[in-house]
Amino acid sequence: MFTIAIIGRPNVGKSTLFNRLVGQKLALVDDLPGVTRDRREGEAKLYDLAFTIIDTAGLDEGAKGSLTARMQEQTEAAIAQADALMFVIDARVGLTPNDRAFADFARRANKPVVLIANKAEGKHGEIGAMESYALGLGDPVQISAEHGEGMSDLYDALRVLMPEPQEETEETDDEDISEEEAATRPIRVAIVGRPNAGKSTLINQLLGEERLLTSPEAGTTRDSIAVEIEWQGRQFRVFDTAGLRRRSRIEEKLEKLSVADALRAVRFAEVVVLMMDTQNKFEEQDLRIADLIEREGRAIVLAVNKWDLVERKPNLISALRTDADHWLPQVKGAPIVAVSGLTGEGIDRLMTAIQQAYAVWNRRVPTAALNRWFEHAVSANPPPAVSGRRLKLNYITQNKARPPSFVLFCSRADAVPQSYLRYLVNSLREAFELPGTPIRITLREKANPFAYKRKRPS
Repeated sequence: MFTIAIIGRPNVGKSTLFNRLVGQKLALVDDLPGVTRDRREGEAKLYDLAFTIIDTAGLDEGAKGSLTARMQEQTEAAIAQADALMFVIDARVGLTPNDRAFADFARRANKPVVLIANKAEGKHGEIGAMESYALGLGDPVQISAEHGEGMSDLYDALRVLMPEPQEETEETDDEDISEEEAATRPIRVAIVGRPNAGKSTLINQLLGEERLLTSPEAGTTRDSIAVEIEWQGRQFRVFDTAGLRRRSRIEEKLEKLSVADALRAVRFAEVVVLMMDTQNKFEEQDLRIADLIEREGRAIVLAVNKWDLVERKPNLISALRTDADHWLPQVKGAPIVAVSGLTGEGIDRLMTAIQQAYAVWNRRVPTAALNRWFEHAVSANPPPAVSGRRLKLNYITQNKARPPSFVLFCSRADAVPQSYLRYLVNSLREAFELPGTPIRITLREKANPFAYKRKRPS
């Protein structure tokens, strides 16, 4: 698909324009310059034009090896990948020396450039837009990305550069896909964890390139960045996310936005990899994140990172398994893998665990086997009497997968104790090999056919 990179100095509205074109608030936006660090891709649509859009970090100068310099390397990689560029300036500010310097940089890329004067609404914006002619990049397209003004002019500028309009493809809803399609479509994976757990380093190891910015400083990742990965013939769409700290420690507005973005990635994912630091695993925040993943109904894989720093002793992996089941009983049996994002140790095991967790998450239990299990489970451990009356459990059926969900028909739904539901969930896990995945049981009262029967007239 035709690819366009949005470039320009910091705080000219590149991410706002990116969000406008993809139709979602995917990129973080704030008045603070330099919010965007990694490059982010999205599927854009402008009327009948469909194309891939890349949001980039603001072009800025930095010392070699610094975070700023590596952010610019990400921008340069986006320019190399793109078929055309959108060079954005802030029309309210007018031209700056940096705009002029980076306009030369854009020209040297030897690719079509669309000059965009953003924030052009009002008299001051129009004056700044006129100044941009001095850049020698052609006529500026005057827009307001925030308010959606000037999109028809932008359409005209892009239409000249692009091939025939592409047909829009529709995403298939999770509920409607067949088991065959689930086995072949890309698996959506979110990598989450506390700050500095090594999430971006792990994804770079999977890709075999420095695609995502990494730094010893916690909080380098801000946006949730999606990358495409192929592993042993299977496609994955992997989301790197910002580190999740306890809510009481989150003070800056920007970090709140980053955390909200990470939570959206969890809800969008099918499998969530919870990364923990081997030196500080199963801390309170790790348990909170695991609980969130379970509540959202996502498949979970536990990854203990920085394994290269651990002194190897017998039964270390068995001890990890025991700790995981102790601290996370709600996802008992969830795969746990020791990895090193730095050296690549355990990467194959992690990708295998992701596929296995995804398969379990999609599993449907045969009705006949479910009925046999239910009869045995209830006879082995009958439900308790409540207020002197025995609960009657009639039958159970699986209404959906993703995650495995069941409907239990009974006499008094509000009287079934949570402890008994936990017994049924654990029994289901063991009987049908459903380790780690969330299991949902919904209680429903079976209608009494005589409850509303009208009396016969005398």
